[in-house]
Amino acid sequence: MNKPESLNQAFAQYPTEALLYITNRPPLVFTEGSGMWLTDHNGKRYLDWLQGWAVNCLGHSPQCLQDALVSQAKKVINPSPAFFNEPSIKLAAMLTEHSCFDRVFFANSGAETNEGAIKLARKWGKIHKNAAGDNRFEIITFEHSFHGRTLATMSASGKEGWDTMFAPQVPGFPKAELNNLASVEALIGKHTVAVMLEPVQGEGGVIPATKEFMQGLRALTTKHNLLLIVDEVQAGMGRTGKLFAYQLSDIEPDIMTLGKGIGGGVPLSALLCKEAFAVFEPGDQGGTYNGNPLMTAAGIAVLEELLKPGFLQSVVDKGNYLRDGLLRLSDKHGLESERGEGLLRALKLGKPIAGKIVEIARDLEPQGLLLNSPRPDLLRFMSALNVTTEEIDLMLALLSGVLDQIAA
Repeated sequence: MNKPESLNQAFAQYPTEALLYITNRPPLVFTEGSGMWLTDHNGKRYLDWLQGWAVNCLGHSPQCLQDALVSQAKKVINPSPAFFNEPSIKLAAMLTEHSCFDRVFFANSGAETNEGAIKLARKWGKIHKNAAGDNRFEIITFEHSFHGRTLATMSASGKEGWDTMFAPQVPGFPKAELNNLASVEALIGKHTVAVMLEPVQGEGGVIPATKEFMQGLRALTTKHNLLLIVDEVQAGMGRTGKLFAYQLSDIEPDIMTLGKGIGGGVPLSALLCKEAFAVFEPGDQGGTYNGNPLMTAAGIAVLEELLKPGFLQSVVDKGNYLRDGLLRLSDKHGLESERGEGLLRALKLGKPIAGKIVEIARDLEPQGLLLNSPRPDLLRFMSALNVTTEEIDLMLALLSGVLDQIAA
């Protein structure tokens, strides 16, 4: 592939071809970021409604994160997971204090922590065998779900085409239909150990699990002595207006995974479980960088911001403000519908024009707009949780202009 001329000039010393090709990238390099805004190598600014796929929950380079990282880097960065460190102890205590869980294992990515949840459930199923004395290892997951890019988490995911991409898959992940309790019950067998789901399917198109379904699922898993695992890698850490998305349904899961927003932009994730399911033994789980003080210090800074009085209510309020704006936009341009929770929302377009919208919006002058389209007929919105109403209004105005341009 030929490198775009603008990058040839600006980055001749460091050819982009040195990076392994994994996705199509536009001919620009981001060099600075602040809040909801990114700046590229030409000095052009972009209103960023991706935020690293919901990673930057406080926007780009928030001051609290800068301060935490600089302060901790001057103390100790990684003494090894073989020893305790103060930030990881503090963050674990904060997470358990504000959730229904008792134990925390820190990792580096959503896929890694979901892999850990799968291992933990299977270990528990090996201890708590079925009536015939067989290990229980199957985990019911859902169509259109997304749990990561390792072989096991890809197998657990219900993303179309992933069942053949790196075949053979890891077995043991039958797929149910979200918000259809009967479809879950029909898959329960002698080897079933758990049910795993995203309370809001992000990559699948921002599809919330209903409160009735979540409560029914909790009752069903309890009845059959199964674990209930919630993957809150995208929907957790205040994204829905609750600190954790399971709290929307007034239930208590057995295991939860967190990622993305927990680090505010740095690689951090967490596996949480209740004491009864903390069955790992030495050697079962680990990782060179897991729970290192630099990343967990960042996690403390993020969580402290989310827990400030009024912060989560502001997410609810701005989520409602965004919802209303998207509905007006949908009515104006004859689009299909809007859905989501808090500041994780989607606009269903009713036609496969999302890719075109993303490109035109990015190339707007003098300022670009960065949008995400996980499906050809859908846009996903993942702003910083501290986005302003003015930035919401600006996004809606720019998007409306793009839709007018496409219709012309």
